[in-house]
Amino acid sequence: MKAIEVPAITGAYQFEPTPYADERGFFCRTFDADVVRSVGLDPDAFVQSSVSRSVQGVLRGLHLRSGAGEAKLVRCSYGRIFDVVVDLRRDSPTYLNRAFFELSGETQVTLYIPAGCAHGFQALTGTADVSYRIDRPHDPTEDVTIAFDDPELAIPWPLPVTSMSARDREAPSLAEVLQHQKS
Repeated sequence: MKAIEVPAITGAYQFEPTPYADERGFFCRTFDADVVRSVGLDPDAFVQSSVSRSVQGVLRGLHLRSGAGEAKLVRCSYGRIFDVVVDLRRDSPTYLNRAFFELSGETQVTLYIPAGCAHGFQALTGTADVSYRIDRPHDPTEDVTIAFDDPELAIPWPLPVTSMSARDREAPSLAEVLQHQKS
């Protein structure tokens, strides 16, 4: 497994495993504490794991947390997704940058998203399972959502949206969220 820095988002990394494939399928290590530690992250900081299953066209996001934020490890364990990260850390040299990724069950690449970055994805396949590891317990009172179709972000979602939560559908614009963060 190797760690690859994401140039568009300071502090973000892709952890690329080496799957071993044979006639039975494949096997690969999806988390390695030593590799995580090698880029200055604490592997023991991740305290909760979750999984979501989505069907093709489902869009989830853009989400982040207020307060101390939330760092995440995100991996598509089955299927394929179009994944988006937006840097909303005011003191970051990559503030307001966006980065796009295709994550898949074939590659098992894990994406590290630093606290203070918004995250969302769209399922590209009939079924897409996404695994998350987060660095602090979830507190729904700190949930922040940004409109997925905000023209300021101009995210090139690859498919028409087939479904999303009411919270995501009614999310405020990036400008509204940033204004609220100032106050």
